[in-house]
Amino acid sequence: MTLWKGLLLGIALFGTAIAQTQQPNIILIFADDLGYKDCGYTGSSFIETPHIDKLAKKGMIFNNAYAAAGNCAPSRASLISGKYSPRHGVFAVGSTSRGPKDEMKLIPVENTDYLDPHFVTVAEALKNEGYQTAIFGKWHLGKEEETSPLAQGFDVYVDARKDNPNKKWNIPEDPKGMFSLTQEALHYLEAHKTDKKPFFVYFAHHAIHSSLEARPATLQRYLDRGLPKDQALYAACTSDFDETVGMLLSYLKTSGLDKNTLLIFTSDNGATNQSPQEPLRGNKGSYYEGGIREPFIAYWPGQVEAGTVNNTPIINIDLYPTFLALAHGEKKDLDGENLWPLLSGHADTTDRKAIFWHFPGYLNNPVIRGRDTIFRSRPVSVIRKGDWKLHLYHEEWLMQGGYKSIDSSNAVELYNLANDMGERNNLALANPKKRNELLDELLLWIKKTNAPMPSLINGNNKPISQSKKAKP
Repeated sequence: MTLWKGLLLGIALFGTAIAQTQQPNIILIFADDLGYKDCGYTGSSFIETPHIDKLAKKGMIFNNAYAAAGNCAPSRASLISGKYSPRHGVFAVGSTSRGPKDEMKLIPVENTDYLDPHFVTVAEALKNEGYQTAIFGKWHLGKEEETSPLAQGFDVYVDARKDNPNKKWNIPEDPKGMFSLTQEALHYLEAHKTDKKPFFVYFAHHAIHSSLEARPATLQRYLDRGLPKDQALYAACTSDFDETVGMLLSYLKTSGLDKNTLLIFTSDNGATNQSPQEPLRGNKGSYYEGGIREPFIAYWPGQVEAGTVNNTPIINIDLYPTFLALAHGEKKDLDGENLWPLLSGHADTTDRKAIFWHFPGYLNNPVIRGRDTIFRSRPVSVIRKGDWKLHLYHEEWLMQGGYKSIDSSNAVELYNLANDMGERNNLALANPKKRNELLDELLLWIKKTNAPMPSLINGNNKPISQSKKAKP
């Protein structure tokens, strides 16, 4: 190594040390049902998101960022626990047998509708490192006292729905409570901006989730363009949400908090059918790209280089170890990877070989370009490795003999996302070598994580009784 190269390396490493000497504040904006294609910077053809687009220009964007599940509760459980869904057993909102029972060919795994308190949450881990912790918005991981945010590591819990004394929700100028919730968060930041202890703020909006609401003027703007009512309402709700992002960004800059605050922006799962995600296939509840690929932006002036793009596949369970590393905490038994080397520009990718998903149940209502006309998803496990993605559908796999009939069944789908991000060209038969490589790795992961599997229905097709649920 030359002296000059050594000097440059030393400066780079010193820059990393500066970033990690003082524990930064951490803010996570976690949108609800905001799809990958719902932002201007990701290519939306009809939704205006100027503030999110500005954030993207000033931060680092990840083009291959994923939610850990295709719908809300399991994605949030994975985010908060740092674990894949088989570890915590939260697979759906409510039941895993949603839809016509006589169309279900397997007995789904029973769902767990809360995050078990024995998990050390990201809030608890950061609190142990000296952080103040607050959640504003949607929890969705338990309604009992022992499973509430206040029992899971958060010092402060404010929710526009929970704390509205009049139980009103659809207030014309405050749709989804998003503006009042943002004001509450800004009040918190103002009150704690000079504290010696850093803060972690989990900002979990109820937008864009149905039922959709928007300010009348915003809605009219989209209706005047001739958009169908449902698409106009979806776009208007998203634009109002975008305005709250602008409110936060403005405050961070004027207060000076942006100098020592890492801001992450992403979403819990894909968009609903009101927002087609083309060229991506599918929507919320699906494990095609439209159901799990998310917008993802990291912003920290002076530490995360503005205008940068990273194409490494990442997943929301990576946020826990990333935050913990910045807090100087020891890495716990987590499934995710620390993204700070990527965010700081000292690495282009992680050492991880693959990303996984597991859904052992049924979600009703089909999605755009879905696999069938009845369910958004049937029991499925998925792996993404490099540019390759494989879906394993357990109905066909269990009922048609597994590997014995792999060349004649429809159990496996294989796609190369580099040239087919829309998952249109199934290469399972054309590339059996790659198919079997990914399939073996997926089956091994299922075994290692002790992932609960759906089971066969008896020959009389009697009413479904659910199998034993996952052990937390």
